[in-house]
Amino acid sequence: MSELIVSLDTKLKEKDIVFYNTKCDPFKVYGLYKYRELDVCRRIPEDVAKATSEGVEILALNTAGGRIRFSTDSEYVAIKAIMPFIRPLSHMPLTGTSGFDLYIDGDGGSRYFKAFKPNLNMKDGYESVIHFESRKMRNITINFPSYNHVNELFIGLQKDAALGDGALYRSKLPVVFYGSSITQGLCSSRPGLIYENFISRKYGLDYINLGFASNGRAELPIVNYMASLPMLAFVSDYDHNATNAEYLKETHFRMYEIIRESHPDIPYIMVSRPDCLVSPDATYARKTVIIDSFREARARGDQNVYFVDGEGIFRGPYEDSCTVDGTHPNDLGMSKMADAIGKMLERALRGNPIFKEA
Repeated sequence: MSELIVSLDTKLKEKDIVFYNTKCDPFKVYGLYKYRELDVCRRIPEDVAKATSEGVEILALNTAGGRIRFSTDSEYVAIKAIMPFIRPLSHMPLTGTSGFDLYIDGDGGSRYFKAFKPNLNMKDGYESVIHFESRKMRNITINFPSYNHVNELFIGLQKDAALGDGALYRSKLPVVFYGSSITQGLCSSRPGLIYENFISRKYGLDYINLGFASNGRAELPIVNYMASLPMLAFVSDYDHNATNAEYLKETHFRMYEIIRESHPDIPYIMVSRPDCLVSPDATYARKTVIIDSFREARARGDQNVYFVDGEGIFRGPYEDSCTVDGTHPNDLGMSKMADAIGKMLERALRGNPIFKEA
């Protein structure tokens, strides 16, 4: 489908609505692989996903980290999302697994406005509309669901509304985050509250979310693919999904070496798990592996590698209230992860010409 304006059936009550194909300009989609060329949304190439693991093959179709940006003076924005199924999880709301949410981008940063909430009986996707209090030009960011597939997304606006480019990120290069279900976004209440989106909004940075629930194990196919990506920085956050400390030792520094060979100058951030009260002995053993990787990299002369100690991320007020199930961060936990990792990223990028302190 190559036409910008498309004719779609709708049950929405807005009589002056026109739907637009988001695979056309001026819409810009971030965080998804070849969005304009493929029939379904995915985060990595199909062959890479299959070569990595059966789990990654499935999870690569989850749209975690996907964002669409544009500007309009329409007094409402609607979505029509074509989705193959609903994704109910016992510890995460549908607004997080299957919902989209909308932010308004302005001089004061990007601020949450409302969520497009999926229906409990959703079949083949859903429609939803958000109204503003007035009609004026706005820069819009809409975040894709963290734990569901999306085949197509259409945007509905008033027929006579202006449509233009959205806000730009500071750099054309994204930060690449690799890791577990926490990295992917479990259990945030909506996609804008995964920790990478906090960081993206605060610092005006594009990013790619390569978190794969229970399947972030640094296999060579996914590591080699990530090494091929142009990137501003790399964040390694897969502690949880390594089978044990021994497996982490086999793969953690190996991944660093492969990424570093392709990207000798970018900041490389290593993160240990934040929920340290779960299996403390195993947590300590895993953290030791990550610290050893960090120290070895520094011993080899790498001054652009950094370590974020997960043990301190939740510490402080409400530290016992940062997870849903003892492991997966809720919105509070996600915000604390964003603070810790974001501050380290800010420190690492301080000398970069594109980066200014936020």
